[in-house]
Amino acid sequence: MRLSYFELPEGPTPVLRGRAQGRKIRETQEGIMLFSYKAKSKEGLITEGVLYGSDRFYIAHELRSHGSTPLSIKEKNTRFLDKLTGLTAVFSKVSVNEQILFTKNLGGMLKAGLSLSRALSVLKKQTKNTTMNKVLTSLIDDINSGGTLSSGLQKFPEFFSRLFVSMTKAGEESGNLSDALSDIGLNLEKSHALTKKIRGALIYPGVILSAMIVIGVLMFAFVVPTLASTFKELGVVLPTSTRVLIFFGNFFSHNLILTFVIIIGVVVGLYMLLRANFMSKYIDYTILQIPVIGNLAKELNTARTARTISSLLLAGVSIIRAVEITEDIVQNVYYKKVLNDAKIAVEKGISFSKVFEDNDKLYPIMMSEMVQVGEETGKLSDMLLEIALFYETEIENKTKNLSTIIEPVLMIIIGSGVGFFAISMISPLYSILGEIK
Repeated sequence: MRLSYFELPEGPTPVLRGRAQGRKIRETQEGIMLFSYKAKSKEGLITEGVLYGSDRFYIAHELRSHGSTPLSIKEKNTRFLDKLTGLTAVFSKVSVNEQILFTKNLGGMLKAGLSLSRALSVLKKQTKNTTMNKVLTSLIDDINSGGTLSSGLQKFPEFFSRLFVSMTKAGEESGNLSDALSDIGLNLEKSHALTKKIRGALIYPGVILSAMIVIGVLMFAFVVPTLASTFKELGVVLPTSTRVLIFFGNFFSHNLILTFVIIIGVVVGLYMLLRANFMSKYIDYTILQIPVIGNLAKELNTARTARTISSLLLAGVSIIRAVEITEDIVQNVYYKKVLNDAKIAVEKGISFSKVFEDNDKLYPIMMSEMVQVGEETGKLSDMLLEIALFYETEIENKTKNLSTIIEPVLMIIIGSGVGFFAISMISPLYSILGEIK
């Protein structure tokens, strides 16, 4: 497919003929970057191209304004320095805890009457994070130059989400920036707490399975060859399962380092495969089908959807814009599709609750019922907040017991492995005893 170059910073987006003009724009306009994109047209055709813009959100907006649905947007670093900067950014970050402190402290200082520039300067003096220091320096420069906080935050999409920027912008427009920052901090806290609980519950089985693999390899490498030599001396006829174990035992004992390299390679390969774009729908579907985990994933996506839309509506963002932002925040591709359908439905004047009602396999019935009540009473944001609080509590209670539920499953897996190993290695010994009798 032919790549097209658009000039996006101002006015309509004329097509640039040639790479020289594209390079000229990049060199002459500060803050304009080159992005490669893949989008789906109204006719269902997949198109690829290259656009210039200030950030990914700008590119997505432009694509949608031309009737296309963005599928992927990636920054193209064409210079070695750009690539080196991108590599450095991987090792430097602003953690969620630092973002929470940033919003709470900044909101508190603004409520106390400090100017935005001075409040940011105070935060800059307090922070010990080098990356955060650079971010605050950039924000201070933008404010002193007549810019806004939201436009400054928009320059750092890797640290500040679209939800963060949109709520900040809504707070600026309504004159309640301090309250908006407080809401952002609360939203970040809730989301971070839920993520930590789920990760914490999954760490235990992860550690157990990893230890089981390491111990298994070491047993194969040091125990099995010793038993194999004994069986060989006695001339015992070995069953198939025992011969398989001995084969792996001999391989591991002679290639122990290679074995661990292969295991690490397989883990890294699976990790890369699972992160590949084409695997997203298969992984997301599988997660939703797993007992217990699937229900937890559904409740998590429901809570995240409800809280995000509620927060944006309370901040003064339009319903269509709120749903569009929420679509970017949820991770599961099936929930993204539902939210995209919801946005289209609202644009056509169809009831917002109807979309959730038609997708009751993903969103519980409570979601559509509460949204319908919110639409009828004019308190949609309040109803969505109630849904978020309910399912956040449900998730918290379930994650407390998740380790208890996983333990029996782990015991069955470990017991099966140990049992197979024991039977395979002990059955030849019984045959020897039988011959002695």
